[in-house]
Amino acid sequence: MKEVIIYTVDYCPFCKKAEMLLNEKNIPFKKIDITKNEDEYRKKLGEYYDIQGRVTVPQIIIGGKRIGGFDSLEELNNTGELEKILQD
Repeated sequence: MKEVIIYTVDYCPFCKKAEMLLNEKNIPFKKIDITKNEDEYRKKLGEYYDIQGRVTVPQIIIGGKRIGGFDSLEELNNTGELEKILQD
């Protein structure tokens, strides 16, 4: 299974929803809480993943590839693509 990393802030309801979905599916993930250095991390994430505009959270990375936030994760789950991406 590919490594899953989720960048979060402690006050974000969508971050908590993403964590809950991953936990419900028994998908192990590494959580990186950027709350204390939020502006710095958002800038670094934007530069590293070439994100145009404001960098939102959660940012979910699967196998080194950014898939987006909770909405993207939920869509992948609902279409059955999440399992495929994790195994590819």
